[in-house]
Amino acid sequence: MRVELPEPGPYERAHSERVAALIRAEIAAAGGALDFERYMELALYAPGLGYYSAGAAKFGAPGDFVTAPELGNVFARCMARALAPVLRETRGDILELGPGSGALAAELLLELERLDALPGGYRLLERSADLRERQRATLQARAAHLAHRCVWLDAPPAQAWRGALVANEVIDALPVRLFCLRDDGVHSRAVAQDGDRFVWREVAADAAFAMAVERVLGVQRSALPTPYRSEICTLLTPWLATVTDTLQSGIALFVDYGHARADYYAAGRREGTLRCHYRHRAHDDPLWLPGVQDITAWVDFDALREAGIAAGFALDAFSTQAQFLIAHGMQEVFASAYAQADDETARYRLAQEVKRLSLPGQMGDAFHVMCLRKM
Repeated sequence: MRVELPEPGPYERAHSERVAALIRAEIAAAGGALDFERYMELALYAPGLGYYSAGAAKFGAPGDFVTAPELGNVFARCMARALAPVLRETRGDILELGPGSGALAAELLLELERLDALPGGYRLLERSADLRERQRATLQARAAHLAHRCVWLDAPPAQAWRGALVANEVIDALPVRLFCLRDDGVHSRAVAQDGDRFVWREVAADAAFAMAVERVLGVQRSALPTPYRSEICTLLTPWLATVTDTLQSGIALFVDYGHARADYYAAGRREGTLRCHYRHRAHDDPLWLPGVQDITAWVDFDALREAGIAAGFALDAFSTQAQFLIAHGMQEVFASAYAQADDETARYRLAQEVKRLSLPGQMGDAFHVMCLRKM
């Protein structure tokens, strides 16, 4: 997928070079080929250097992509209606993973206040100091009287808790392992060097990885063409177990773009789902300017369900984002906001927000919502 990308500035190039130097050292230590999962981890999360660890703008118009909470407050108001019953039942807290700009936290708290279902506390799991400051500023600007309920965490809660875990566009940023099916079996895709450039290299998959790929593909394996490239998130199960370990009762709500497994590994999707985002352009070259662009993979929601069951949850609900929003009051929220809008410009923006959130071909069917419940 060839996309004309904006020219990076001198600061971006210098920053990417620092990330690249770290990756080159790991490639050398690995014997000349670094598994893509580790490359993605360094590019996104290397302390002080990775895309999510450094200070550049990422969300909204000045950044690289727009998430649903950045469009307006309709998404958060509907989500609050999904969370309210469990918060009333458990009298518990909210834990938000990857809180982004803080927009979702602010709007959830405001709507939960209107619904008389405020959580005891709102915890934001965020390791980036830069993003924490942005989240604090957002909460002070939008919901100052509720900001005292917010606590920032470096790691999942160590003590037992009840309530709701929320993760909007988080799983897509977990590092993935890439594979290629060829006539002679499963190969692992790795990153190597050619002069100053990073290049792809295929190596024979180790037995454990090959078995994991074959298990995920199942009976679909025989129907797939060769070569066939895709990915699996081997970190998903241990990651989910870690972030939910102390949740005694409540729900875990995940919103992300993805597919059920049969669609994820369809024969027609022979290059996988790996995508990069830079200044609101999507493209498929993760080896370009590491540390400056976002790297994501779509979510295998069957893998998420399996990871949830392994962590002690039961599947509570699974739907498209459009179905989720409609089921949780989108029409009522829209009507209320439309009636209160100041002018035609505001009403137009609201209508565009709802369209983008719910229409097929946009977020409505590309994004899915999975709710896991623990009693």
